[in-house]
Amino acid sequence: MNLLFAWRYFRSNKSTNAINVIAWISVAAIGVGSAALIVVLSVFYGFEDLVKGLYADFYADMSIVPARGKTFHLPGEKIQQVKNTKGVAVISFVAEEKALLSGGPLQTIVSLKGVDENYTSINRMNTPKHIVRGKFELGTVTDPKLVVGAGIENAAGVDVEKELYPATIYLPNRNAARLISDDGLNSFSVIPSGTFMVQQDFDNKYVFSNLAFVKYMLSMGDDEFSAVEMKVTDDPNKVKELLQTQLGKDFLVETRYEQNRSLYAVMQIEKWVIYGILSLILVVAAFNMIGALTMLVLEKQKDIAVLKAMGANDQMVQRIFLSEGLLLATIGGGAGILLATLICWLQLQFKLLKLGGNTFIIDYYPVKMAAGDYVLVTATIVLIAVLASWIPSRKASLQLFSLKS
Repeated sequence: MNLLFAWRYFRSNKSTNAINVIAWISVAAIGVGSAALIVVLSVFYGFEDLVKGLYADFYADMSIVPARGKTFHLPGEKIQQVKNTKGVAVISFVAEEKALLSGGPLQTIVSLKGVDENYTSINRMNTPKHIVRGKFELGTVTDPKLVVGAGIENAAGVDVEKELYPATIYLPNRNAARLISDDGLNSFSVIPSGTFMVQQDFDNKYVFSNLAFVKYMLSMGDDEFSAVEMKVTDDPNKVKELLQTQLGKDFLVETRYEQNRSLYAVMQIEKWVIYGILSLILVVAAFNMIGALTMLVLEKQKDIAVLKAMGANDQMVQRIFLSEGLLLATIGGGAGILLATLICWLQLQFKLLKLGGNTFIIDYYPVKMAAGDYVLVTATIVLIAVLASWIPSRKASLQLFSLKS
């Protein structure tokens, strides 16, 4: 009944044309605001999903790192405990250190990561998607090879395809008395075998080689590592709890989220900031709605008086004008959501909006429509509509009107 009255009031002719104009302005503003929220959140969610996917390609499901220092000793019995932990599918040992890479006249600082043969089983680094030149070959301890990031390839002057000059890798000599002495650095000639491209942060930082070579250059013991990375098949939090109990306080067990805690936290903050800013469009629409409903209350004074004369109480009158506000919001919000869905679908199908430059792994704006975003935007529209309708509807229910002209 309340919705029927609201619909008739919305469609009926008004004595003042400004009431219709303001009502349609509020509908349009709600439509624009809801469409903007859905589109921007979908694009943001698309970027977030893409970045998480790229980080998932690089980082393992879980890693074990030292609580203090750069390396730790993991004896055989501890390694067997880790392998036998429920949910652990594959483990890979890592030795990592800062190094200087020189490809001739150019040189740059890199993070050299020595990995074993299981490393490509816990991530997707060796797929054609990421290996843009050459192959993911790491060589042996006596014949090491390097897989370098695309940014490192340019910065160090390394030529993966032609291999005209071997690169030279310099690592700190852990047995030297002083780093600045003549024997402070160990060097070795290596052949670049491949170039990877994942994400700029990784491409400009990492170089891969085989674990035995890196451990030899750093004079690391047989049971000494920088990290142990794992692929898990069970709930990561449960696996983490089991491993942390087994290994003790000298080790840190981190899930993929914890390895990139700051990144994920920043992405969540950015999403809510964007949501808050775009919601201001709906707040502006709410003021238009207040004006439209207030003028409608004045327009329908006689109607309200007739309803009260026929037995309608204050609550019923208030619900009628609340329904009127929700009707305006439903028309505007529904149209905006449909428009946003169409825009997102067109972007998914035809990649209409392109990214500038060629520095990213894709050349178009990624879009991912999430049910949670639709629920959030719908709830926001309803909340703002109720708050905006409350003042004029309450005013209509409390005022006394007379049928006398």
